Amino acid sequence: MLAPATIEIIKSTVPVLEKHGTAITKRFYELLFDNHPELLNVFNHANQKQGRQQAALAGAVYAAAQHIDNLEAILPVVRQIGHKHRSLGIKAEQYPIVGRNLLAAIQDVLGDAATEDVIRAWGEAYGVIADAFIGVEADMYEQAEKQEGGWAGFRAFRVERKVRESEEIASFYLVPADGKPIASYAPGQYVSVKAEIPGEPNVHIRQYSLSGAPGKPYYRISVKREDAAADRPAGKVSVYLHETVGEGDVLPLSAPAGSFTLDEGDRRPVVLISGGVGVTPLAAMLHALAERNDPNRPVAFIHAARNGDVHALRKEVEELASGRSAIRAYWCYEKPTERDRAAGAFHQEGYIDLNWLRRIVPTKDAGFYFCGPIPFMKAINRALLEWGVAPADIHYEFFGPSGRLDD
Repeated sequence: MLAPATIEIIKSTVPVLEKHGTAITKRFYELLFDNHPELLNVFNHANQKQGRQQAALAGAVYAAAQHIDNLEAILPVVRQIGHKHRSLGIKAEQYPIVGRNLLAAIQDVLGDAATEDVIRAWGEAYGVIADAFIGVEADMYEQAEKQEGGWAGFRAFRVERKVRESEEIASFYLVPADGKPIASYAPGQYVSVKAEIPGEPNVHIRQYSLSGAPGKPYYRISVKREDAAADRPAGKVSVYLHETVGEGDVLPLSAPAGSFTLDEGDRRPVVLISGGVGVTPLAAMLHALAERNDPNRPVAFIHAARNGDVHALRKEVEELASGRSAIRAYWCYEKPTERDRAAGAFHQEGYIDLNWLRRIVPTKDAGFYFCGPIPFMKAINRALLEWGVAPADIHYEFFGPSGRLDD
């Protein structure tokens, strides 16, 4: 328990964190990697360069400061981050390292404003926050290892099949190299892939949604090749998987993790909305819903792509919808090709908007799940809130560090 005076000091720093949070976390990562370069084998370098990791940590620190007197209020965020930490292999003994470098970053950025009382208060508060994460993650490690077919750390999987799904996306069917059973997973979860790329000084770990049906003797991930663009470098791991990894090769995988999952207890209609490679977790959800085939639970599967050339898993989704009266699939193409037009391959041109959603979705009293590029998710979130969908019925997943959809 923190003393009232400590809580008061932490809460007094909330405006400071709002203003300087990203600068503090940027400095934190500089110090962390200078002092502990081995942690470059854990963190996504591209997210560092783009500032996404710094912004996500700043948001988490800000939320913790706001709710320091009631950390239970941020338990959903703790669990979400905990899933990512467990899948990456973050250990309890690394938390003090983080704490020391975070306090040093606060001092560096705030200067004289970081008084002894402020640093002491934040040291105490960090200990409480770290204990919350360590406790949640310890349970997750135990569950991952002790479940049927589960394991600790990373386990070798062999690429049984590699299938091109579109011009940008390829699927990898992964079977355990030891031939033993594998853990099941909740539709929407992901695995971490550890890539040791020739010529790279560090190991790279990336998280990819499981895109197939649970309960199979294999896992399937569907990976978009991320080429370099003006605002981002090429994706080291995605390019490696597309160009170098083939059938018969071995990849280390973590056990499935993630909190973006289908609510099995909700019997209302379901609306699955995806953009680009965001289709992957929603395809797994659709598989689960198709298997149950509840005629009284309508399912709308809505996917946005630039055009038919980059539209992955279309045939698979259409086969799942075929013969199941409760499932309807809809396609929105931003810039359809002439082939798309000639084939009548899409239902909406341009972007998914509220008017179209209202026409194809019979009710806003449903569970809404969406995933895709951040601008896409912001637009979907705005549309749903404008429609009056209850925030509790809106579920989404960020690929990479979490962010905000309301800015």
